[in-house]
Amino acid sequence: MSRLQNKTALITGGNSGIGFATAKEFLQQGATVIITGRSQSALDKAKQDLQGKVHTILSDTSNLSDIRALAKQVQQITPRLDVVFINAGIGKFAPIGSVTEEHYDEQFNINVKGAYFTIQEVLPLINDGGSIILNTSINAHMGMANTSVYAATKAALLTLARTLSTELLPRKIRVNAISPGPVTTEILKKTGLTPEEVNGFKEVLTNQVPIGRLGDASEIARIATFFASDDSSFVIGAELIADGGMITL
Repeated sequence: MSRLQNKTALITGGNSGIGFATAKEFLQQGATVIITGRSQSALDKAKQDLQGKVHTILSDTSNLSDIRALAKQVQQITPRLDVVFINAGIGKFAPIGSVTEEHYDEQFNINVKGAYFTIQEVLPLINDGGSIILNTSINAHMGMANTSVYAATKAALLTLARTLSTELLPRKIRVNAISPGPVTTEILKKTGLTPEEVNGFKEVLTNQVPIGRLGDASEIARIATFFASDDSSFVIGAELIADGGMITL
């Protein structure tokens, strides 16, 4: 399988979850992959597990200084990029009455500000005709209680996919979004919920998915491959919802 042969891809937050699964899939499809993360030990483990043509960059998406240094770090590995998967993100849930400025800023700084300026920094490195993929969420479409901040960050990314698609038309760079439903990843352990609450949350979500299960990160990775490859050459400013029917049925 070589749908990404001779392509080089940058994946933010590529050391775990959907990012890691996508890095694995991209490698299997023939790409050279660069993953970022904010833990060197996690990056080292991911590189060992992935093997193949994979490079790592220690970079915190919430830190603008790290983002501004990212392009130069990428250029030490490769002069050009074909694919950028903006995947790094967090999700923390709370009712509006309990939301603090820290809760709000942390999610917007990583999910929106970090994503935006990462694209700005690496854009000069992306080949004309390249692909930018944004990892969003079905929460941007549904009124799930206690997710107001998280959902707003993902809605911002959906708008960004459309506006950047128009702006980058002269360079034929395609910008598209993936909106996963509930997927089993490490992000569920970072929501601020206790292990018991996480298990209960997963059970509630599973009951809401018509297909009867949570998604697997590898299923989202295959969608990212579609957007990264020439198979999606006529797809611009689009959103693909992968939710097991949670909001589509």
